[in-house]
Amino acid sequence: MTTAELLALDAAHVWHPFTQMQGWLDDQPLVIDRAEGNWLIDTDGRRWLDAISSLWVTVHGHRKAELDAAVRAQLDKVAHCTLLGQASVPSIELAAKLVSLAPTGLTRVFYSDSGSTSVEIAVKMAYQYWQLVGRPGKQKFVALREAYHGDTIGSVSVGGVDLFHERFRHLLFPVHHVATPHAYRWQGVDPLEESLLEIEALLSARHEELAGFVVEPLVQGAAGMFLQPEGWLRRVAALCRQYDVLLICDEVATGFGRTGTMFAVEHEGVTPDLMCVAKGLTGGYLPLAATLASDRVYQAFLGRFDEAKTFFHGHTYTGNPLACAVALANLAIFESEQTLPRMKAVEAVLAEGLAEVAKLPQVGDVRRRGFMVGVELVKDRATKEPFDFAERMGFRVCLAARAHGVLLRPLGNVVVLMPPLSLTVDEARLVTRALHDAITRTLGA
Repeated sequence: MTTAELLALDAAHVWHPFTQMQGWLDDQPLVIDRAEGNWLIDTDGRRWLDAISSLWVTVHGHRKAELDAAVRAQLDKVAHCTLLGQASVPSIELAAKLVSLAPTGLTRVFYSDSGSTSVEIAVKMAYQYWQLVGRPGKQKFVALREAYHGDTIGSVSVGGVDLFHERFRHLLFPVHHVATPHAYRWQGVDPLEESLLEIEALLSARHEELAGFVVEPLVQGAAGMFLQPEGWLRRVAALCRQYDVLLICDEVATGFGRTGTMFAVEHEGVTPDLMCVAKGLTGGYLPLAATLASDRVYQAFLGRFDEAKTFFHGHTYTGNPLACAVALANLAIFESEQTLPRMKAVEAVLAEGLAEVAKLPQVGDVRRRGFMVGVELVKDRATKEPFDFAERMGFRVCLAARAHGVLLRPLGNVVVLMPPLSLTVDEARLVTRALHDAITRTLGA
């Protein structure tokens, strides 16, 4: 079947996520047929550097031999069995591995299938926890404005991206939202101290009704790669302990090496009460997520059968053996290939190339933590005036980068770069050159 025929069928039947389908074919979509390493190959044989890790999930590249082998080996055993009333070898081994990698104190693993569901589970766990320990008044949650935690009703409720969430406002439960401590767009003088003052005032006044504080640690991804000030997360964790509010860290985007450590919370020595992981967990192979809980939380759910303390939540494919097997192989590669130390040299090349991008007159801000990068485009650098949403400036820059065989993705006026951790030095140079040229050609910089 030709590319044109495939696209015609796609346009006739497939409804794509976060996509205005009326202009779908006008946006020059690609039809991906296969992949090799960090490159995707379309149905016309063109090669594309996957500089967004296929929506932030690919870790060690596509068609990684060890991951392929793990899936094949598990297929020879069992593809799926339920965790309701029974267990499976891969789900047990993976849970133990995750606990060994996670911050000390997170000892229990509850599986699901996406980042959204891992956050939904954490919210429900926190809510039920306070009921079980005799404090049923603690029902509300705190979250950051412009947060993104997924697309289920609970995860949208603790989100704060108006463009995505405003339509569903009347379906959501109320949440206390506090200002995002994002230096580039902060309205005050000191985003760190002013943000913490706001948070402490809220927790001090309302801690008796607050069940949890949900936060993406260090980097707010879908908001536009907003970086939190150094020390902010550590002090938020201290405030949560002081006022007895559960800290829920959403590591869906930041986990598995993206910020330079296995989990972002490690940068500030924080152990949350609940931690959500997904995306890179299986190296981009299969849907799998997990919510890690402390023993403090877990113990509250234990009781006699007639007490009904059970956490009544589950998914058909919870702890799927295929996904757990490939996740184990994915985590083993971090050790065998020394992935995190190897990233340092590539990070340095990215930083060097991005420093040149930052000099362009219509680049307002370049934000990077590890392999998570956001480049904010502005109409006026001095005033930080943004481009109008309808101009689709970020999309146009990403389209221009294709001339170099590089795939990027926009978040409004922010161009996102989030490559696999297997990115090479030469590929890092290619992607920053492509970005620099795409901005220059699109904006006449």
